[in-house]
Amino acid sequence: MPFAAAQPPVPEGARERVADPERPGRVTLLELFFDLAYVVALALVSAELFQSVSRHDETTHGLVPAISWHQVLHAPILLMALWWVWAITTTTANLNAPQGQPVKLLLPAAMAGVLLMATAVPHAFDNRGLTFALGYVAIHLVRGAILIYTTRHDAPVCTRELRVTTWFTVSGAFWIAGGLVGDGKREACWLIALAIDYSGLRLAYPVPGLGPVPLAQRAVTAEHLSERYQQFFTIALGDCVLVIGTLFSSAHSQRQDLTAFTIAFLTTVLMWRVYVHRSGALLPVAIRMAANPSRFLHTAPYTHLLLVAGVVTTAAGFDLILHNPAGRTPPGWVAVLLGGPAIFLVGRAVFEYEVFSRVSSSRPGGLLVLLALAPWTFFLPPVVTAAAAMLVLAGVAVADTRRSWGRPPEQPAPPA
Repeated sequence: MPFAAAQPPVPEGARERVADPERPGRVTLLELFFDLAYVVALALVSAELFQSVSRHDETTHGLVPAISWHQVLHAPILLMALWWVWAITTTTANLNAPQGQPVKLLLPAAMAGVLLMATAVPHAFDNRGLTFALGYVAIHLVRGAILIYTTRHDAPVCTRELRVTTWFTVSGAFWIAGGLVGDGKREACWLIALAIDYSGLRLAYPVPGLGPVPLAQRAVTAEHLSERYQQFFTIALGDCVLVIGTLFSSAHSQRQDLTAFTIAFLTTVLMWRVYVHRSGALLPVAIRMAANPSRFLHTAPYTHLLLVAGVVTTAAGFDLILHNPAGRTPPGWVAVLLGGPAIFLVGRAVFEYEVFSRVSSSRPGGLLVLLALAPWTFFLPPVVTAAAAMLVLAGVAVADTRRSWGRPPEQPAPPA
């Protein structure tokens, strides 16, 4: 839900369950434990994207292009669902104090649900759709039930959770319906459900007779929430590391394997560098300095979705070059190999604007170079296409370093 910087006095009996926005909140070990489920979940989503643009030829035992445009939708839908569980669960933990007893109950429950969803990812659009949907719906409704019960003596907080749970109950009907149907109808149902879930946060969960969540009930601890987003981006990069570590082999020549390994590793390091440089490091400061924190904070889940989507797509590209570094790069593979860094740069540009009210020329410049490279890469080997994307990210990182070299640290200037 959109957030603000101020919070009304907390009832004495609710001190342990409601966060204090004036007190820097440390991330708890339980929250980090919850994040571990996403190491598996994101890896399976990137594998789903990889399989949507390729298949193994049983005759040659090699990888061949086999684009299923219908299946291309699957990975984004699954990623958006998994990401929304994390974003809402993390915000809820922040609003209700990470050290409080309710959060200690809901985080393990959410982790179990995420793992259940992850096990269903490879067949979520086949015979495990209902499992995926039930896991998603259960996380949100169980969380709502726990918080409504534990805050029943704190009317404002309880009513806030009731509004949120009402929206997830409505979207849950579409999630379950999608799990019961197939032949393209599942995608339609789940896209409607995602539209409800993502718009609910943006609109502050208005409910007839209650209205939206009041501004005073949307306060968060800036340091805690910003650190959580930084940590999740690191978890997403872990997907790239996992692909590199598990797929590097001697299936090809040693030179090909080492080349693909080097490109994949350097690309991962560069994405980390581009994210962290200035904006990533100054996120909590920017939140504190914002004249209107709610404008900044309620965009964070959407901005970081783009960043994470770029990383997951890039990890799928690593899968391609580690399996098949030679030959030509078909259009579907180009879309993955260049599209991952492109999505990442779009997210990074939006992120930079949120922190500094400007976008460095290296962001659109990098996007234009990737776009210009696309037609030429159809005639190049996949590993060369990946190398080209890596060099673009390297150019962005060098431009960032040159711009700040020898200058005093730039202070955040979030949009008014």
